[in-house]
Amino acid sequence: MALASQSPTRLRRMTQSHWAPWLYLAPALLTLVAWIYWPLVDALRLSFYQWNMLPTSPQTFVGWENYVRIFALPKFWQALRNTGIYILGLLPLAVLAPLAIAIYTHDLPQRSRNIYRAIIFVPMIIAPVVAAAVWRWLLDPGYGLLNQMLKGLGLNPVKFLSDPNIAIWTVILITGWKLMGFSTLILSAANANINPSLIEAARMDGASKWAIIRDIRLPLLSSTVLFLVVMTILLGAQWSFTYINVLTGGGPLGSTTNIYYLLWDFGFSTMSVGWSSASAIILFIGFGAVAFVLFRLIDRYSFHDH
Repeated sequence: MALASQSPTRLRRMTQSHWAPWLYLAPALLTLVAWIYWPLVDALRLSFYQWNMLPTSPQTFVGWENYVRIFALPKFWQALRNTGIYILGLLPLAVLAPLAIAIYTHDLPQRSRNIYRAIIFVPMIIAPVVAAAVWRWLLDPGYGLLNQMLKGLGLNPVKFLSDPNIAIWTVILITGWKLMGFSTLILSAANANINPSLIEAARMDGASKWAIIRDIRLPLLSSTVLFLVVMTILLGAQWSFTYINVLTGGGPLGSTTNIYYLLWDFGFSTMSVGWSSASAIILFIGFGAVAFVLFRLIDRYSFHDH
C-alpha cells in the first residue's frame, strides 16, 4: 500500500519537474512570438498584397509583383549601396577605435582611466533624437558652430548635411560617435578579464608592450572583437536610422538613405504596406544569410584562454 501511495506522488513530481522549465520560459516565449515571430509571418503574408493600411481599404493579392517592382527600383539599389557604405564606415569607429582606446587606457591610473571612459561613454546615454537635434544646430551652414569656426579660420563653410558627397559621411561619423562608448565599454570589460599572470609572465620574459598586445591581448580579445564586427555589420545601418530621419530625411538626392530608412519610407510615407513588407522580407533573408556566415566565422576564428 505504501508503494502504491508513493507512486502517484512520484509521478506528479516528475511531471512537475518536466513542465517547470517551460513554465518559467513561457513569458519570454510568448513575448517572442507576439512581438517578433508573428509580425514576421504577417509581414511575409502582406508582402504579397497591395494595401494602404486603411481599415476600409481592401487587401489586393498581387503575388510577386511587389518584389519585382522593388528590385526594379533604382533607389532600392542606391539604398543597398549606401547600407554597405554605412557598414564599412562604422567598422573603424565601432570596433577599431574602441579597441585601441580599451587597450591603451588599461594601464592608466584608475582615476584617469575612469575619466577617459566616462567622457567616451557619455554620448551613449544621450537620446538619439536629442543628439541629432544638437548636431543639426552645430552643422548648420549659416550659423552652426562648426562653420563659424571654419569662417574664423578663413575657410569656406561646409554643407555637411546638404552636399551629397559629404552628407553620408557626416551621418556615419555622428553614428560612430554615438556607438563608440558602448564598444569601448564591452572591450574594456573583456580586456580587464584577461588573466594578469599571462601579462606578467610575458613581461618577465622581456616582451615589449606591443608584443604583449599583439601576442596576448589581441588573440584573447578576438571573440569580443568579432562579436562587435558582427553587431556592426548586422545593425550598423539600423543604428543610423534616427540621424537620417532627423538630419537629412534620406537626402540630398537619396545620398544618405539606406535599406532600413527605405523600408520605413515605403510603410509610413507612401503608406505602401506591400512594398514595405517585401523590403522587410528581403532584408531579413539577406541579413539572415550574412549572420549565418558571420557566426560560423566566429566559431572558427575565436581564440579562448582555457
